[in-house]
Amino acid sequence: MTRWGKADVNHLPVLAKQVLHWLQPADRGLYIDCTLGLGGHAEQILQASAPSGRVLAFEWDNEAAVLARKRLKSFGDRLICVQDSYVTVGSVHRQLDLPLADGLLVDLGVSSLQFDRGERGFSFQVDAVLDMRMNREIQTTAADLVNQLAEEQLADIFYHYGEERQARRIAARIVREREKTPVQTTGQLVEIIRRAVPARYRPARIHEATKVFQALRIAVNRELDNLARLLAEAPAVLKQGARICTITFHSLEDRIVKQAVANSGELRFLISRPIGPDRNEIMHNRRARSAKLRVAERC
Repeated sequence: MTRWGKADVNHLPVLAKQVLHWLQPADRGLYIDCTLGLGGHAEQILQASAPSGRVLAFEWDNEAAVLARKRLKSFGDRLICVQDSYVTVGSVHRQLDLPLADGLLVDLGVSSLQFDRGERGFSFQVDAVLDMRMNREIQTTAADLVNQLAEEQLADIFYHYGEERQARRIAARIVREREKTPVQTTGQLVEIIRRAVPARYRPARIHEATKVFQALRIAVNRELDNLARLLAEAPAVLKQGARICTITFHSLEDRIVKQAVANSGELRFLISRPIGPDRNEIMHNRRARSAKLRVAERC
């Protein structure tokens, strides 16, 4: 088991300078951090909005919420931490009787805590239980999907959520293998994928299991549905002129953001193209390389 110490908790958040530039945190403002994680973005927003700016933060992962609260303890009641999914932002905002917010951030990357803890089952680099739940109270795990869904359903998940071109081959192989032995670990699934995809069809730049693992994670946690719900509800909790910063990591998320803003009569993009990390950030944090920041404004 990985032990999380001071160095781990003090990691730098993705696109931090760009987020602060566009979010423009200020004293007396209220900002919503929909994906608190280990608290990196929230910490910088609280510092930039001193002495009285506040952050309403949502964190679904129990363990991450505990660590983030510890990290941000010095900010006192300027941090309002809600241990729940960000889809509850509207109801929580009303229950707490808060003023309309001056900005909102959602960082859709898997947190370091989840990804680096092998036993959470997010990574194909470590053989562990095939879990992938961001919140342990979710009933269905990735193993449940892999072992219970029909071949066609699995193929659809891999294709639509992972954009995996070999989705049907992989789904068919999973169904054959699970008839012999249930697929319970990440290592088993990686081996099935490797056997299912001929060498000539394997991607050159990424691991052959990357897209399938992404697809299962999205399906288990209903990530795309939750993002669409958040963007539909966000205008109701924001002041006119407040900004929404979204950090996505793959085309499916980015497409939802673009469509949500385009179809909303209450939001408009402030920049036409997404902002990515510079070379220096990528050099220090390889996981930042696919990050895209889009900025919209509440009309």
